[in-house]
Amino acid sequence: MGSVSETETHVATLSDAALVAGCREGDPHAWDQLVDRFARYVYAITTQAYRLSEHDAEDVFQEVFARIYVHLDELRDDDAVRPWVGQTTRRLAVDKLRAARREHPEGSLPESAEPDPELERIDLALDVHQAMAALPENCQEILDRFFAQDQSYHLIAAALGIAAGTIASRISRCLAKLRPALEEQHDV
Repeated sequence: MGSVSETETHVATLSDAALVAGCREGDPHAWDQLVDRFARYVYAITTQAYRLSEHDAEDVFQEVFARIYVHLDELRDDDAVRPWVGQTTRRLAVDKLRAARREHPEGSLPESAEPDPELERIDLALDVHQAMAALPENCQEILDRFFAQDQSYHLIAAALGIAAGTIASRISRCLAKLRPALEEQHDV
């Protein structure tokens, strides 16, 4: 039997699907690695995409992994754990922003002569989030990887198993699908 460090090293090299399988079998090293593997991803979504405070980002982080732990057996495709983690994080971040808005209704906030650019950016992020939710999952993933995760064409290509030369055209097509959904939201 190998040492703990050999076990941890082996677990770190597992695919996402194999890691999920290990978690389902009750392997604590697999669960630790799953959390480690997706921790930066969750924090990037909460702090960079949704601009949550450190405290709120930590709350969302805890809730994301609690839900994943509880609902891991409901995941239909073990290879889809990354998009599932991303979607769960986005939903909880939006919930956190909505809760903050309810706690500070417009009448209770100090009035400003100038519109708050931070609030405008959050509103735009929520609009983009809603519009992206209507896109096919492959578009959601490629746009998330490129814009939210700041991944290169080569990294996206390797992760998705497609040629690096096709990434730009796929991003362009997905953005073309996203544009009408955003325009429709702003016309309402």
